[in-house]
Amino acid sequence: METASIPGWGSSLAVSLGLVLVSSFGSRLTAPDSGLFQCVGLGNSEPPVLQAEGDVVIGGLFPLHYLAPKPQHRYRSKPQHTPCSGFDHRAFRWMMTMVFAVEEINYNTDLLPGVKLGYRIMDSCDHVHTSLRALLSLKGVEGTVQSETSPACLAGAPVPAVIGLASSSPTGAVAHTVGPFSIPVVSYFATCACLSDKQIYPSFFRTVPSDLFQVRGLVQLVTHFGWRWVGTLGTLDDYSLYGIQAFSQQLKQQGGCLAFHLTVPKSPTVAAIRSIADALLRSKAQVVVAFATEGQLLGLLSELAERNVTGIQWVASEAWVTASLLTSPRFHPLLEGTLGFSFPGARIPGLKEFLLKVRPSPKPGFEFVNMFWEELFGCRSVCGNYKGVAGMPACTGAEDLRHTDSSYTDVSQVRISYNVYKAVYAIAHALHHLLECDSVEPTKGMCKNSKPFTSRQLLYQLKTVNFTNQFGEKVYFDSNGEPVPLYDIINWQKDNKGDIRFIKVGSYDGSDSLGKQLQMEQSAILWTGGQAKVPVSMCSAPCPPGNRQARRPGEPHCCFDCLPCADGEISNQTGNSTECTKCPEYYWSDKDKVKCVAGVDEFLSFYDTMGIILVSLTLLGVILTAIITSIFHHFRFTPIVRANNSEISFLLLLSLKLCFLCSLAFIGQPSVWTCRLRQAAFGISFVLCLSCLLVKTIVVLLAFRATVPSRRALKLFGPSQQRTLIFCTTAPQVCLCTGWLSGAPPFPFRNPAYQASTGKIIVECKEPWPPGFYLVLGYIGLLASVCLLLAFLGRKLPDTFNEAKLITFSMLIFCAVWISFIPAYISSPGKFTVAVEIFAILASSFGLLVCIFVPKCYIILLQPERNVKKGMTGKSSR
Repeated sequence: METASIPGWGSSLAVSLGLVLVSSFGSRLTAPDSGLFQCVGLGNSEPPVLQAEGDVVIGGLFPLHYLAPKPQHRYRSKPQHTPCSGFDHRAFRWMMTMVFAVEEINYNTDLLPGVKLGYRIMDSCDHVHTSLRALLSLKGVEGTVQSETSPACLAGAPVPAVIGLASSSPTGAVAHTVGPFSIPVVSYFATCACLSDKQIYPSFFRTVPSDLFQVRGLVQLVTHFGWRWVGTLGTLDDYSLYGIQAFSQQLKQQGGCLAFHLTVPKSPTVAAIRSIADALLRSKAQVVVAFATEGQLLGLLSELAERNVTGIQWVASEAWVTASLLTSPRFHPLLEGTLGFSFPGARIPGLKEFLLKVRPSPKPGFEFVNMFWEELFGCRSVCGNYKGVAGMPACTGAEDLRHTDSSYTDVSQVRISYNVYKAVYAIAHALHHLLECDSVEPTKGMCKNSKPFTSRQLLYQLKTVNFTNQFGEKVYFDSNGEPVPLYDIINWQKDNKGDIRFIKVGSYDGSDSLGKQLQMEQSAILWTGGQAKVPVSMCSAPCPPGNRQARRPGEPHCCFDCLPCADGEISNQTGNSTECTKCPEYYWSDKDKVKCVAGVDEFLSFYDTMGIILVSLTLLGVILTAIITSIFHHFRFTPIVRANNSEISFLLLLSLKLCFLCSLAFIGQPSVWTCRLRQAAFGISFVLCLSCLLVKTIVVLLAFRATVPSRRALKLFGPSQQRTLIFCTTAPQVCLCTGWLSGAPPFPFRNPAYQASTGKIIVECKEPWPPGFYLVLGYIGLLASVCLLLAFLGRKLPDTFNEAKLITFSMLIFCAVWISFIPAYISSPGKFTVAVEIFAILASSFGLLVCIFVPKCYIILLQPERNVKKGMTGKSSR
């Protein structure tokens, strides 16, 4: 079983390697007299190999089969080689590409002149156990004891470098094993970021970028299309575990969420596959990112295809994005529109012709070719010991590969094969410099240095290799033994014949600056089911503008409810706004809560309905007062006017007119002067009015209740004394208003407090010292109380026209109005506060005017016979 974390192998790897040496391989360790360990092969434990001799032999490990048998260690009998199953045509093409590259170099007189490269290629079966078996067989365990100069099974072996492997876990096992011996391993397909650790894998190189860059690109790809709710599918190998872990972390940093993670077991049962399929279909995620190989996904995808599952947008890692195995028609409804990252491809001249010339042979070393031929044509092969299916016709070996539909012959744009090609050339260039082939022997045409070299020397040269190949690509390795992180973005699209084609729709350059790394041609993409519309994958739909996200307890942050913004707050974004933005002071949210608009200044305007009504009442009061004044002036010599000091009556009418007029100062937009004038005018006008009423009341009481004769009492409280009393009672209010306005005058103020509920800004007069207003109002209340008390005492005087009774009634109305005014004033919002005060002013003014002067006008105009002295005293004429 593969380990989940390579750095933690340690002693377990040593134990595993020991089991491989002793049990799996049937080899034994002997201790000669020199004290050095040597390897001895036992029996027929050697697996098949594809090889060619040469001056320098390069090793190769390829996953020719993707299903490895489970090791059976009984420790009672010699273990035998058990063949793997599940032949991979694409991996066979990779293997033959290595052969093609070696032969091409051998024919190249500019690279390694006079040096013939050989190869020794074995099947890794895409498994740790079989990869280690193949590695030790690759390193020269031939069944005979090595020379005593070789201190171990690996050091000093004839293969100085290995090209392989495809998967990260087997690659990690091999690289970890050969690392202490400084044997270079150049992988063409192992992408796990864990392999970049040079402390654990000091001799590891690769011609493919690390998954670190692929993961970054996949996250950018997913977020580019707005996919925030994404599922992942993987296996138990290091490639999948490391890749999905990094993808999940970076996706979360970008605001996305992992909807689910499903793991395909190494040897899945039918029940396990069905369980995984059920879990995938239960999720609301429409996008699934799969980190696995095509062989590992085959069982699950077959189950989904049988269920006629559609609508899933697959995002493929480079491990299977160009896998022809999954492009058969039965997968079209499921996988059409797949999007993923792939390594840049190239069209290698001469490769297709070379692949088409491959033929089976009964000679040793052609076992892999024979397997391929048998697998491809499904017949009983005549080659070697590999017998085909009983009853099937024998293959002649002359069959034309051009007429076969196989990923082996599809070399229009090879990618992994191109990585194999670059790996071979990288080792060849390192050997070229190591053997000093830049200055060849002039007569022999051979490299200058023909002395033996060690793997350590080759490792050093490989670290410094730097060349530009025939395709214009610069090939070199960075400090981690990795190339430039370049990817193509591939989209699975159907052609006119209904076949799936891998179409390039973008690119990713991990070495470019952020924001320029991902380049997409979105209009060229066809999505799942051949749709042109980008799929949507989210736990909750984005909140529309004017709303905010509210997290659902116990669920990822991508799952939320949308709540409308509160009044005075906005959200003008569609997506993941978790908080609404509060509008600035004096601004208000519009009805859709998407933008802040300037608050509307609100005050009691002359053009408001309420303002028009109050102005009309004010003018009515002024006009009525003016009419009454005219009547009184016209009949100023009549007894009813002259009674009780007509001068006081005219002063009272003047003060009432001022009371009516002062209400106009409360209407309209407040200004500095209106704020100062309104309360002072109101306070002084009403105090003047009440002072006149107080004088009138005192005069009435003196005339009818005094213990001294009335004429004498009236002389003691004559006009001058009355004027003095009016002045003395009015002066305190004048002083209070003057001090109040001088020390803490009211000023215009835009009150934003009301904005939070109405969207309107109340423009009002701010009173920095509220006691000033209540002192003014309190003094008015004091005079009104005194007038009411005195008038109440004279309410039953025996005159026909009792003015004290009228004053009593008017003061009752006055006090009732202003007592009810206080709670109404405090509780009224905005401009209604001003309206309440104006109403109180008008109501009390009308009350005084109507109760005191209208009855007198009634007598003057309609009952003139009562406007006589006798009528005033209630005495009948004789």
